[in-house]
Amino acid sequence: MAARDMIVIGGSAGAIEAVSKVVSDLPADLPASVFVVIHFPTDSVSVLPRILERAGRLPAHHPADQETIRHGQIYVAPPDYHLNIQDGVVRCRRGPKENGVRPAIDPLFRTAAEARGPRVIGVILSGNLTDGTAGLQAIKRRGGVTIAQDPQGLIYQSMPRSAIENVPVDHICPVEDIGPALLELVRTPVQEVPTMPAADEVHAAERDAVARDRTRNDGIPSTYTCPECHGTLWEVEDGDVLGFRCRVGHAYSADALYSHQDDGVEAALWTALRSLEEHTALCRRLAAKARDRGRPRSDTLFTEKAIEAEGHARVLRQAVLAAGSALHAALAAELVADEDVS
Repeated sequence: MAARDMIVIGGSAGAIEAVSKVVSDLPADLPASVFVVIHFPTDSVSVLPRILERAGRLPAHHPADQETIRHGQIYVAPPDYHLNIQDGVVRCRRGPKENGVRPAIDPLFRTAAEARGPRVIGVILSGNLTDGTAGLQAIKRRGGVTIAQDPQGLIYQSMPRSAIENVPVDHICPVEDIGPALLELVRTPVQEVPTMPAADEVHAAERDAVARDRTRNDGIPSTYTCPECHGTLWEVEDGDVLGFRCRVGHAYSADALYSHQDDGVEAALWTALRSLEEHTALCRRLAAKARDRGRPRSDTLFTEKAIEAEGHARVLRQAVLAAGSALHAALAAELVADEDVS
């Protein structure tokens, strides 16, 4: 009988306190390895290993690429590197971003599921959007155990809530119960049963560039383009989880794609507003120049164009600000509704 000896943990906003609490309940002789991915800006310096060492009894560090996996260790994804599991070693790779982030949770969960199957325990903590849901689905499919932090009372609850709504999660726990649950699970033997991977796992983004056939994609070509590289996105459904992946490997959940498209639309609108205001300023300057040179027709023409551009800019600015206010109000209403349901 095998043992559940690989714990993979993912989180984002609000997750550092949660993961610190989880590891504080784990013993120094833990018969398992722990892997942690928390979203960080790509240019940041992470002190998370130091935080986790202070919180608990296990040593924590950013692993080197191809470092051998050992029990009783916490491996933390370095900023701007995906943390993958492959052939008994840790791989730190600057592969394509998934859900707009690197490190992302899905690559860790997916590769852990491929490498260890039912020996994996996947944990989703506090965070925004849906990174980790598809990865948790892969762990579940391979016979692993899935845990989500109870979203009730969390400020950032969309990540565990997405996991709960889309994956048959085995345990939904408040953070103080996750550590004890992990201890019980790693001490419970498990029967390893071979399972077939899903197509999106076989052709996952972290596959070696030489080995992967980039002339094909599993799924349906969509009408959307990748926010990162602007290539065609292919639609892949995994149970209830809808995802998108481009040829080079950038991957998005539906919610993450919406969020990045929304950012792109806003950026385009602000760019258009800047262009209109620059056009207005140039027309005003040309009108003044024509006036100084005694050319009234040109003065009138450029003044009229400046007034027209000012009007367009005013309307566009009001639309952008109104859209932002409406979105903020909608999100606030959704949070209130979630609290009422809870």
